[in-house]
Amino acid sequence: MQGSGTVLILRFIHVVGSAFWFGAVIFMTAFLMPSLQSAGPAAGVVMDQLARVRRVPVYMMGAAILTVLSGLGLYARDSGGFSGPWMRSGTGMVFGIGGTAGILAAIVGMVIANPAGRRMAALGAEIKASGAPPTPDQVAEMQALQARIARGSAAVAVLLVIATTAMALARYIP
Repeated sequence: MQGSGTVLILRFIHVVGSAFWFGAVIFMTAFLMPSLQSAGPAAGVVMDQLARVRRVPVYMMGAAILTVLSGLGLYARDSGGFSGPWMRSGTGMVFGIGGTAGILAAIVGMVIANPAGRRMAALGAEIKASGAPPTPDQVAEMQALQARIARGSAAVAVLLVIATTAMALARYIP
Protein backbone atom coordinates (compact mmCIF):
# COMPACT_ATOMS: atom_id res chain seq x y z
CA MET A 1 0.00 0.00 0.00
CA GLN A 2 3.04 2.25 -0.07
CA GLY A 3 2.86 3.02 -3.80
CA SER A 4 1.44 6.38 -4.77
CA GLY A 5 -0.81 4.70 -7.37
CA THR A 6 -2.51 2.70 -4.64
CA VAL A 7 -2.96 5.81 -2.51
CA LEU A 8 -4.50 7.67 -5.43
CA ILE A 9 -6.90 4.81 -6.12
CA LEU A 10 -7.87 4.57 -2.43
CA ARG A 11 -8.40 8.33 -2.22
CA PHE A 12 -10.48 8.30 -5.41
CA ILE A 13 -12.69 5.49 -4.07
CA HIS A 14 -12.94 7.17 -0.68
CA VAL A 15 -13.85 10.62 -1.98
CA VAL A 16 -16.24 9.51 -4.74
CA GLY A 17 -17.87 6.84 -2.58
CA SER A 18 -18.33 9.19 0.35
CA ALA A 19 -19.67 11.97 -1.89
CA PHE A 20 -22.32 9.63 -3.31
CA TRP A 21 -23.18 8.16 0.11
CA PHE A 22 -23.32 11.53 1.86
CA GLY A 23 -25.37 13.16 -0.89
CA ALA A 24 -27.84 10.28 -1.09
CA VAL A 25 -28.35 10.22 2.69
CA ILE A 26 -28.83 13.99 2.93
CA PHE A 27 -31.30 13.92 0.02
CA MET A 28 -33.24 11.04 1.55
CA THR A 29 -33.29 12.53 5.03
CA ALA A 30 -34.10 16.13 4.15
CA PHE A 31 -36.36 15.68 1.13
CA LEU A 32 -37.41 12.15 0.18
CA MET A 33 -38.50 10.74 3.56
CA PRO A 34 -40.61 13.77 4.53
CA SER A 35 -42.28 13.64 1.10
CA LEU A 36 -42.95 9.92 1.45
CA GLN A 37 -44.40 10.43 4.91
CA SER A 38 -46.76 13.03 3.45
CA ALA A 39 -47.77 10.61 0.68
CA GLY A 40 -48.97 8.03 3.20
CA PRO A 41 -49.66 4.53 1.83
CA ALA A 42 -48.79 5.62 -1.72
CA ALA A 43 -45.18 5.88 -0.54
CA GLY A 44 -44.94 2.10 -0.64
CA VAL A 45 -45.07 2.09 -4.43
CA VAL A 46 -42.22 4.61 -4.59
CA MET A 47 -40.17 2.66 -2.04
CA ASP A 48 -40.76 -0.53 -4.04
CA GLN A 49 -39.43 1.21 -7.16
CA LEU A 50 -36.41 2.62 -5.31
CA ALA A 51 -35.54 -0.51 -3.35
CA ARG A 52 -36.51 -3.42 -5.60
CA VAL A 53 -36.24 -1.99 -9.11
CA ARG A 54 -33.61 0.77 -8.83
CA ARG A 55 -31.78 -1.02 -6.00
CA VAL A 56 -30.86 2.24 -4.27
CA PRO A 57 -30.11 0.53 -0.91
CA VAL A 58 -27.61 -1.76 -2.65
CA TYR A 59 -25.80 1.21 -4.19
CA MET A 60 -25.81 3.11 -0.90
CA MET A 61 -24.48 0.14 1.06
CA GLY A 62 -21.89 -0.49 -1.65
CA ALA A 63 -20.75 3.12 -1.40
CA ALA A 64 -20.68 2.89 2.40
CA ILE A 65 -18.61 -0.29 2.38
CA LEU A 66 -16.16 1.02 -0.24
CA THR A 67 -15.84 4.31 1.66
CA VAL A 68 -15.15 2.58 4.96
CA LEU A 69 -12.69 0.06 3.51
CA SER A 70 -10.76 2.64 1.49
CA GLY A 71 -10.72 4.95 4.52
CA LEU A 72 -9.30 2.18 6.68
CA GLY A 73 -6.65 1.54 4.04
CA LEU A 74 -5.67 5.20 3.98
CA TYR A 75 -5.68 5.41 7.77
CA ALA A 76 -3.50 2.30 8.03
CA ARG A 77 -1.02 3.80 5.58
CA ASP A 78 -0.89 7.21 7.26
CA SER A 79 -0.59 5.72 10.74
CA GLY A 80 2.13 3.25 9.81
CA GLY A 81 -0.08 0.24 10.43
CA PHE A 82 -2.36 1.64 13.15
CA SER A 83 0.51 2.40 15.50
CA GLY A 84 2.84 5.15 16.52
CA PRO A 85 2.62 8.76 17.51
CA TRP A 86 0.70 9.76 14.38
CA MET A 87 -2.47 8.20 15.81
CA ARG A 88 -2.09 10.36 18.93
CA SER A 89 -1.50 13.53 16.90
CA GLY A 90 -4.34 15.98 16.29
CA THR A 91 -4.55 14.86 12.67
CA GLY A 92 -4.61 11.19 13.58
CA MET A 93 -7.25 11.65 16.28
CA VAL A 94 -9.52 13.75 14.05
CA PHE A 95 -9.23 11.19 11.23
CA GLY A 96 -10.00 8.52 13.85
CA ILE A 97 -13.11 10.38 15.02
CA GLY A 98 -14.26 10.82 11.43
CA GLY A 99 -13.59 7.20 10.59
CA THR A 100 -15.44 6.02 13.68
CA ALA A 101 -18.42 8.20 12.77
CA GLY A 102 -18.38 6.80 9.22
CA ILE A 103 -18.22 3.20 10.45
CA LEU A 104 -21.10 3.85 12.87
CA ALA A 105 -23.10 5.45 10.04
CA ALA A 106 -22.62 2.33 7.91
CA ILE A 107 -23.70 0.09 10.79
CA VAL A 108 -26.81 2.16 11.53
CA GLY A 109 -27.71 2.13 7.84
CA MET A 110 -27.28 -1.62 7.57
CA VAL A 111 -29.04 -2.50 10.83
CA ILE A 112 -31.89 0.04 11.00
CA ALA A 113 -32.65 1.93 7.80
CA ASN A 114 -31.93 -0.72 5.17
CA PRO A 115 -34.10 -3.55 6.59
CA ALA A 116 -36.98 -1.15 7.25
CA GLY A 117 -36.71 0.18 3.70
CA ARG A 118 -36.80 -3.34 2.28
CA ARG A 119 -39.89 -4.19 4.34
CA MET A 120 -41.56 -0.94 3.32
CA ALA A 121 -40.92 -1.69 -0.35
CA ALA A 122 -42.28 -5.21 0.05
CA LEU A 123 -45.37 -3.91 1.83
CA GLY A 124 -45.92 -1.37 -0.94
CA ALA A 125 -45.67 -4.15 -3.51
CA GLU A 126 -48.20 -6.22 -1.53
CA ILE A 127 -50.63 -3.31 -1.43
CA LYS A 128 -50.16 -2.64 -5.13
CA ALA A 129 -50.61 -6.32 -6.04
CA SER A 130 -53.82 -6.60 -4.04
CA GLY A 131 -55.43 -3.88 -6.12
CA ALA A 132 -57.32 -2.77 -3.03
CA PRO A 133 -56.72 0.11 -0.64
CA PRO A 134 -54.35 -0.73 2.18
CA THR A 135 -55.83 -2.26 5.30
CA PRO A 136 -55.60 -0.34 8.58
CA ASP A 137 -52.88 -2.77 9.68
CA GLN A 138 -50.89 -2.11 6.50
CA VAL A 139 -51.26 1.65 6.96
CA ALA A 140 -50.05 1.38 10.57
CA GLU A 141 -47.09 -0.77 9.55
CA MET A 142 -46.21 1.61 6.71
CA GLN A 143 -46.24 4.57 9.09
CA ALA A 144 -44.09 2.73 11.64
CA LEU A 145 -41.59 1.78 8.93
CA GLN A 146 -41.47 5.35 7.62
CA ALA A 147 -40.76 6.62 11.13
CA ARG A 148 -38.03 4.01 11.64
CA ILE A 149 -36.39 4.90 8.34
CA ALA A 150 -36.61 8.61 9.13
CA ARG A 151 -34.94 8.12 12.53
CA GLY A 152 -32.25 5.84 11.07
CA SER A 153 -31.58 8.19 8.16
CA ALA A 154 -31.33 11.17 10.51
CA ALA A 155 -28.79 9.32 12.68
CA VAL A 156 -26.77 8.33 9.60
CA ALA A 157 -26.90 11.92 8.31
CA VAL A 158 -25.58 13.33 11.60
CA LEU A 159 -22.80 10.75 11.71
CA LEU A 160 -21.85 11.49 8.10
CA VAL A 161 -21.76 15.23 8.78
CA ILE A 162 -19.34 14.51 11.63
CA ALA A 163 -17.26 12.18 9.43
CA THR A 164 -17.18 14.61 6.51
CA THR A 165 -16.25 17.54 8.73
CA ALA A 166 -13.47 15.53 10.36
CA MET A 167 -12.11 14.41 6.99
CA ALA A 168 -12.15 17.98 5.68
CA LEU A 169 -10.34 19.40 8.71
CA ALA A 170 -8.02 16.63 9.94
CA ARG A 171 -4.98 17.50 7.83
CA TYR A 172 -5.02 21.02 9.26
CA ILE A 173 -5.00 19.98 12.93
CA PRO A 174 -1.49 19.63 14.35
